[in-house]
Amino acid sequence: MVEYRIDRHSGVATYVQIVQQTKQALRLGLLRPGDRLPTAREVVEATAINPNTVLKAYRELEREGLVEARRGLGTFVRRSLGAAPADSPLRAELEEWTARAARAGMDRDDVAALFTAVLDKHFQGERS
Repeated sequence: MVEYRIDRHSGVATYVQIVQQTKQALRLGLLRPGDRLPTAREVVEATAINPNTVLKAYRELEREGLVEARRGLGTFVRRSLGAAPADSPLRAELEEWTARAARAGMDRDDVAALFTAVLDKHFQGERS
């Protein structure tokens, strides 16, 4: 099950963070069709956010066809995204590269900027 982490200082709306984290879990294969998302109550208890925020995020995911709400049962994953399993050999390479970048003195924002520039170069015109 996915555990949401809310960054109140990111400038990104809380419901958007939930949507983004759910999509990331779907892309990595951490959530699969049929899996149940945490209930709004469980998310509220873990993150201390408003239940309506969780429901707004889940409605957005439902609108995109990624999840479905089943009355009295919860919200369930309908389909996956992407093909980047968490145990991919590419992940190990990325982990190694990121560790080298950190040892070279780059901070998180430096790494993110460099990685985004490379992504933009290789995936021109694509947006998710």
